Amino acid sequence: MAAFADLDLRAGSDLKALRGLVENAAHRESPGLRGPPCLRCLAVPRLSSHALEGPGGPSSVGYSVVAINHVVEFKEKKQEIDKPVAVSELFTTLPIVQGKSKPIKILTRLTIIVSDPSHCNVLRATSSRVRLYDIVAVFPKTEKLFHVACTHLDVDLVCITVTEKLPFYFKRPPINVAIDRGVGFELLYSPAIKDSTMRRYTISNALNLMQVCKGKNVIISSAAERPLEIRGPYDVANLGLLFGLSESDAKAAVSTNCRAVLLHGETRKTAFGIISTVKKPRTSEADDDSLPACKKAKCES
Repeated sequence: MAAFADLDLRAGSDLKALRGLVENAAHRESPGLRGPPCLRCLAVPRLSSHALEGPGGPSSVGYSVVAINHVVEFKEKKQEIDKPVAVSELFTTLPIVQGKSKPIKILTRLTIIVSDPSHCNVLRATSSRVRLYDIVAVFPKTEKLFHVACTHLDVDLVCITVTEKLPFYFKRPPINVAIDRGVGFELLYSPAIKDSTMRRYTISNALNLMQVCKGKNVIISSAAERPLEIRGPYDVANLGLLFGLSESDAKAAVSTNCRAVLLHGETRKTAFGIISTVKKPRTSEADDDSLPACKKAKCES
């Protein structure tokens, strides 16, 4: 069974609240769309029973991997990036994942809200603070910055706005480049729980993205600030159907696509270049035009 991941638990100054978020994610089950009526009223299609198969049943699994997200919005030209929260500050013993009997894996993530091209300078590979984080994401506010994020920035995730109407239309060329580079696109579902207007924006923007990327490299995260805002992985996969994903892509959005983002982050931190070697086929002496005619005759005989 695939390991499920929620790559956006919002970091705050209250370590006790953050500890509760992680524990809730590890023990989160999916008995159905419970919680506030604003989520239960969504006409969410259900995944087939085959897609929900697991050794402990369809509702007996929590998140195996979570990422504590530190969001930075530059208000000053020389604003420092804080160090990530150390796991040792949160837990002496990691919580056990529901249905897995293994401890949860806690990662760190940095999300930079980019509203000006100068904000991209902090994403240089030489930035020591950025290299401390396992995942680096960027939230572009304009079409030009979205194009730069997809084609040039050394990041693992590009965040899609879900709290307002998109200020631009998605175009196929930059998104195809991002897919080829292994960069993921992130959609958030917790704003849809809080407000009906943001719910419309979430669904509308998600459908616009799916029309271009066809569900490739898409992940769905919570952006939860409170335990009640976290939904189980199968509930999130069901919401993926509402966002225009197929059954397989919806499940991948909380499992295999998240793993691809983690591997992309590890590569970004450790690899500085790629060497491609190609084995050149050896040509026979008879076909070698550089040989004199007398030697060719001997070879033929």
